[in-house]
Amino acid sequence: PYVNMEEMPGSKTEMPGSTTVTAGSTTVMSRSTTVTMEELPPPPPGDHLVWSLCSSIYGNFCCLGLLAFFFSVKSRDSKVQGDYSRAQSYGSTARCLNITALVANVVVAIIVIILLA
Repeated sequence: PYVNMEEMPGSKTEMPGSTTVTAGSTTVMSRSTTVTMEELPPPPPGDHLVWSLCSSIYGNFCCLGLLAFFFSVKSRDSKVQGDYSRAQSYGSTARCLNITALVANVVVAIIVIILLA
């Protein structure tokens, strides 16, 4: 089916700044749009400071929570200085130490409950 371009929404009468090129009986309309995209900076790495603080206060098994807190503070300091790769490394170490401390605390709690029962 043939559709008349002038009857369509967004026709040349409705499009401000459009360019119309006529070749014989065919009408070609062009319209350009420029989109500027900015790269967003990556989100800052996590420092796990609260988790490390809780690990160091509650059941500080083999000082793992204290070590995790130390690496969390180093991660936060590196993040403030803008060194995101070092902050990510320290944050990852703090996360691993927190996980290890949590697993050790759960195992110790289960052993204590079994011995008491």
